[in-house]
Amino acid sequence: MSPRWTRTGRTVGAVIAMLTLAGLGLATPATAAPPPDAGEIPGVDEIVSSKNMRQIANIPKQPPFEGVNSFGTDIAFQGDLAYVGNYDGFVVYDIANPRQPEIVSQVLCPGSQNDVSIAGDLLFLSTDSRRSDNTCTSTATEDPVNYWEGIKVFDVSDPASPQYVTAVETDCGSHTHTLVPAKDRVYLYVSSYSPSPQLADCQPPHDKISIVEVPLSDPASAHVAAEPVLFPDGGNPGSGTETGIRATTGCHDITVYPSKGLAAGACMGDGVLMDISDPLAPRVIERVQDDENFAFWHSATFNNDGTKVVFTDELGGGGAPTCNPAIGPTRGADGIYDIVGKGDDRSLEFRSYFKIPRAQADTENCVAHNGSLIPVKGRDIMVQAWYQGGVSVWDFTDSANPVEIGYWERGPLSAEELVLGGSWSAYWYNGHIYSSDIQKGLDVLEIRDPLVAGADRVKFDELNVQTQPSYRG
Repeated sequence: MSPRWTRTGRTVGAVIAMLTLAGLGLATPATAAPPPDAGEIPGVDEIVSSKNMRQIANIPKQPPFEGVNSFGTDIAFQGDLAYVGNYDGFVVYDIANPRQPEIVSQVLCPGSQNDVSIAGDLLFLSTDSRRSDNTCTSTATEDPVNYWEGIKVFDVSDPASPQYVTAVETDCGSHTHTLVPAKDRVYLYVSSYSPSPQLADCQPPHDKISIVEVPLSDPASAHVAAEPVLFPDGGNPGSGTETGIRATTGCHDITVYPSKGLAAGACMGDGVLMDISDPLAPRVIERVQDDENFAFWHSATFNNDGTKVVFTDELGGGGAPTCNPAIGPTRGADGIYDIVGKGDDRSLEFRSYFKIPRAQADTENCVAHNGSLIPVKGRDIMVQAWYQGGVSVWDFTDSANPVEIGYWERGPLSAEELVLGGSWSAYWYNGHIYSSDIQKGLDVLEIRDPLVAGADRVKFDELNVQTQPSYRG
């Protein structure tokens, strides 16, 4: 059955929204996007969208990944294939025909979050949960001493039959990782952090990243080559509360821009800009904090010129309903920063916040999450996942005045209780938007709008979104 392509007309008086924010003591800065409205919420699983966006395909999760706790996660691309992580392993999709994607293979290999990246014939998988060993038949364990977490390496030269190659244990596991290409090898910047003081392996201070070196001709010899400390002063101490600013005890995610020699780190309580001209010795050259509005610095995206960074705030850890008038437009949002200056004197200067201008139900987890640039010449446009807030396309060419230009979303998974779901990652790849939905599988979307005209002419042979490529448009 083809999806419905509709549009809702949800409105609410700006005065009501402002009174709600004022009652919470939250000012609305002039640079903020309009506050979310409190209008009509779509029904359970109802699909709504702007007129310029629609869904063209969906493949639901298949056994053994159909369970409610088998969360779909991040995506990597190569040729006509999409590799999608899942808490229970990963799935390889053939996307040669975006309107009829097909599953090529599924690899059962449990271990959250199973963040993925691809380089040639190699696929890398992050494990950030205690496992009995480093195999794909491991079991979850609470043993405080004998357990494994880190990076797994697979040979995907035959996408229909991926083969396990090796594993590298990393301190505090691997929540996410970022691929940094080199001549005959790749480096993986492994981000991990201390989510709880009860976890002995992640006791603060944990102010470093692990760098895994993988020789492409001998991936079995992959090893930890460096563990640079990014926060020798301990980083942001946080607010000391569960709902406030998280203390910096590592990084959540890092985006590198190899052609610019830069990286942007989203590190819990801090946002950082790094020089990675020596990939084994990244240097922090700028660091910013936003203790008023950012609770958890989650991810980062450069614009194509490398003159801006969009940081996301994952308020509530991705499991809370934060897209509503009570939370407001500046929390659980994107923060847009201009990069000003040269060399080690570069600084990050805040310009504005962006948040989707549609209120979500209290049964919908919704917050800023993973997205990528849409390759439009002369403009800064990105597509972004907002969990059950759906997929948003927005323009930040004017850093101080971001504007949404399209959206697509489903209604809540449940009208009675919050069930974790929605779009984990929404990325543009070779003319289409691919969204990994935690519960609903792989969605393929298209946008037809004059502002993105010509983007489909930019083609990539391989795309790991956190390894940001440059394009001419």
